[in-house]
Amino acid sequence: MDALIVGTGLIGASIGAALRRQGWSVVGWDPAEEALAGAFEIGALNGTVASIEEADGADLIVLAAPVGAIIATLGSLATDVLVTDVAGVKTTVVKAAAHLSHFVGGHPMAGRESSGPGAANAAMFEGASWILTTDGVDPADMERMEALVESMGATPVRMSAADHDAAVAAVSHVPQVLASSLVNMVGANSDALALAAGGFRDVTRIALSEPAWWTDILTENREEVTSLIRALSADLGAWADRIDAGDREGVAAGLGSARSTRRRLAPPVAAVQVLLEDRPGEIARVGHALAEASVDVRDLQLRHATRGGGGVLTLSVPPGQEEALVEALRAEGFRLVG
Repeated sequence: MDALIVGTGLIGASIGAALRRQGWSVVGWDPAEEALAGAFEIGALNGTVASIEEADGADLIVLAAPVGAIIATLGSLATDVLVTDVAGVKTTVVKAAAHLSHFVGGHPMAGRESSGPGAANAAMFEGASWILTTDGVDPADMERMEALVESMGATPVRMSAADHDAAVAAVSHVPQVLASSLVNMVGANSDALALAAGGFRDVTRIALSEPAWWTDILTENREEVTSLIRALSADLGAWADRIDAGDREGVAAGLGSARSTRRRLAPPVAAVQVLLEDRPGEIARVGHALAEASVDVRDLQLRHATRGGGGVLTLSVPPGQEEALVEALRAEGFRLVG
């Protein structure tokens, strides 16, 4: 099977690498020569083409450029090949593809703050949800895309373009704006920024994302995003009123409700926090302890001390396995938090 990847940045190169792992022959095109060369160098592509038209014999075309470029490409694209995309906004993309006989809009819910093919990985989509839009789609095309998505380790989720845009505005787009707003506000106060620790960094991590990419997404999904921002502004105003009034019961209720909802986002885990010294070999010692304990690590986070001096590594394991991990860490000489 042959595929053409249009746009060979982080997501495009990751798709190329994942397809090649499944035995596909993949060529790429990108107006940025460095991105195209980078994707080829990491093995995400079998080769490159000088234009989209050179890949007429492809079985699949994947549009993995920023959303504005995807819409522009769709406007001039004439093909009977199955076409899909990866844009974080779907309504405008689906409209732009209405003339194509075989199109399934897509959005892999995966990525990282780093951009470019150098950060790409064939395993990027394993365990991730991959939205596939249902608007005007041929059932056979949907089945082909679902099989393709599953071959890359992702879980296909069918949604209409409108439902997708409303959902991602809440769980992705508005959080991006909120993180950026908070960083900009705190950044104006150098004293406060110097005190920023794990909690602030966790909340604002996505503010590191590529600005040009997000500018396209936010403006293309402007109706959903602005509506939610205004609703969030009203809710924050209500929080301010409760706090200002000293309404301890109301504040506690809001915090408790959020905590309960947040817990449902992930399976239950037990967290073990270990203090790391600022010296070589600490992570290797942790690895030895994990091997000795034979535990299933579900997540890990390393919070560095702001000005050196080590940090705190949080290891999350299934409930019931934390005792074995604690014992193994202590046997390695580590100090634990709590």
